[in-house]
Amino acid sequence: MILAMAKVMDRKLIPGFGGQVLTPGADGYDEARKIWNGSIDRKPELIARPKDTKDVQAAVRFASSRGMLFAIRGGGHNVAGSAVCDGGLMLDLSQLNAVEVDAARRLARVQPGALWGGFDAATQAHGLATPGGIVTHTGVAGLTLGGGFGWLTRRFGMSCDNLREAELVTATGEVLRAGEDRDADLFWGLKGGGGNFGVVTSFTFGVHQMGPTVLAGLLLYPMEQAREVMHFYREFVAEAPDEYTSTLSLRTAPNLPIIPEHLRGTQIIGIVLCWSGDLDEGERFLKPLRSFGPPAADLVTRKPYATHQATFDATVLHGWHYYWKSEYFQGLSDELIEVMAAHAWRKRSPLSYTLFWLLGGQAARVADSSSAYNGRGAQFVINVNGITAEADETQADREWTREFWSAVRPHSTGGVYVNFLMDEGQDRVLAAYGPEKYARLQELKRRYDPSNLFRMNQNIHPAP
Repeated sequence: MILAMAKVMDRKLIPGFGGQVLTPGADGYDEARKIWNGSIDRKPELIARPKDTKDVQAAVRFASSRGMLFAIRGGGHNVAGSAVCDGGLMLDLSQLNAVEVDAARRLARVQPGALWGGFDAATQAHGLATPGGIVTHTGVAGLTLGGGFGWLTRRFGMSCDNLREAELVTATGEVLRAGEDRDADLFWGLKGGGGNFGVVTSFTFGVHQMGPTVLAGLLLYPMEQAREVMHFYREFVAEAPDEYTSTLSLRTAPNLPIIPEHLRGTQIIGIVLCWSGDLDEGERFLKPLRSFGPPAADLVTRKPYATHQATFDATVLHGWHYYWKSEYFQGLSDELIEVMAAHAWRKRSPLSYTLFWLLGGQAARVADSSSAYNGRGAQFVINVNGITAEADETQADREWTREFWSAVRPHSTGGVYVNFLMDEGQDRVLAAYGPEKYARLQELKRRYDPSNLFRMNQNIHPAP
């Protein structure tokens, strides 16, 4: 270790750095290296917390000049754990979390440590929103750089589709501002290409008039009705308007106040939905869905959008152990329904679940060539998520996750959402982008990061 003897907080360890620097043994070090996925237990040589863009430049130059492994923590929510490294330097951006809203121009400027809960609170105060995630503690930066979908994606596109400009510190420490009218190739790569090209220190989003009230919630059915529910759901969403978004949730009903007590702990299939348009129109559209079955519980109601965003925060707590597998699908075939019904409840942990997200809408109408994000032709995406509270309980649910994933793969497009990847190798990174986009990303990587300093991610190798 370059700085093995350093045991105290000392910003002077990084020349020109004015923020906080933590080394192993320093107060706060162990807490700072923790991220959302408790399975990730890595120990950086340095943790640098910048207070501004100049500090980011200093940290990048320091790591680059010494050939140090370099990790970037925005929200720390990426399941693969790329926000933290063993040895090397971890750049912790969590204190750069401001959100500034220009309601008149319909823009929001966001620092890279911001979470979607903070973003939604700031924008919804003006009746504005941009698509972003399904829980409040997801980071704005990582979600957007990987594409980003959520409850508003079918209406307003992916998170990256709403990006207007990004400020970036490159591997040389240079500050660039990329948008459609300057550094357009780099801007294309930032919209889905992950953190491969630098440290984004500012995001500027377009925001839309929406809310603050939506029609949203859960319809719950017993596991025994799973096939019937999935067949009906397939037909119902086939012609759904953009204002409607939903996911199938196959799981053990969580112990949440919103769940009727008699259903908690039972095996259920849920339809979690959000209607973001005219509320009376939404009531009419949802009537057939809410009548079907009928559900064991209808928890759909008018509520603030920000409240709906926070509904499932308690089901994905920080420090739990997460293991994911994912695929894209063109549709929900009879064969896929059978596979899902057969595998979804073989899990052991009551925390594990499967989500089957409806995509399409505006996200599918955006030109595929407009961004590095690659998945616009898919109608659905699955996330098989093995979760345990304790590390020594993970094996059974990891095996379940892999077996379930292997069973659904023959029915998939072969593509995968990059933000849902674990550490799965270059073949899966290629599957996330496809050969043409991957080749273009490699050229961008060669231009902006030829030494591959920014490799703690779903890595794009520089073109030769």
